[in-house]
Amino acid sequence: MKKKILCLVFLFSISLSWAQRSQIIAYIDMEYILENVPEYLEAQNTLDAKVVKWQQKLDKQARFIEVLKTDLANEKAILIKDLIEEKEEEISLKLDELRRLESLYFGPKGDMFTLRKQLVKPIQDQVYNAIQKISARKKYDFVFDKSSELVMLYSNKKYDISELVLASIDRTRLVGKKNIKKKEINTPKELNAEQKQVLVKKEIVAAKKLSDREAKKKAIADKRKELLKKRNEKRELLKEKRAALNKKKQEARNKQKTQDNNN
Repeated sequence: MKKKILCLVFLFSISLSWAQRSQIIAYIDMEYILENVPEYLEAQNTLDAKVVKWQQKLDKQARFIEVLKTDLANEKAILIKDLIEEKEEEISLKLDELRRLESLYFGPKGDMFTLRKQLVKPIQDQVYNAIQKISARKKYDFVFDKSSELVMLYSNKKYDISELVLASIDRTRLVGKKNIKKKEINTPKELNAEQKQVLVKKEIVAAKKLSDREAKKKAIADKRKELLKKRNEKRELLKEKRAALNKKKQEARNKQKTQDNNN
């Protein structure tokens, strides 16, 4: 009731200002917009799935408590006082746990509120940002929400900018996807643990192959060096033998010559 009164006061103030100058007014249908934003539907489905899961857990707990209550009612006549009090205390604790879970899941600051804020708020912010951009461009003085509590007795479709808002959100989404794709192209992808392990193994194998190749080259070079050394040594030995043989022959010739001269 209070909100309706405030709306009437607001409309009255608009009518007064209308007399002073021409106002440019538009409206949106927030429900229609959100129903046509894929991210919102996906977020809502995620939230609904969580809510169903939480409610099932609460229902299971509630049924268990009812079973305890029924069992106690059926057995109360044959139970001693201490056992009755023990079972009543157990039921009381289970009820406290149920109320705690209800508050945890669906309380003012519960999981549903937090998850809705995380999932839906970014999408609502997109809508509000689009409305602000369009309003600034079109110079609207007021933009109303047809799906809100504000009663609109009549609305001309030509003042509905819901499709403009959806188009603006689509453009923003496309630009975002292009930027993400560009970033993915320019930025190397982060490897997971398995990929890193495979890469390390490949690097080890490549390093071993390089090491083996270098070792093989060194072995071939050392072998060639050893062969050259042996060849040089053999050549020097042959030279020495040839020189010794030539010397021996020369000595023999000299000796023969001396003998010939003496005769």
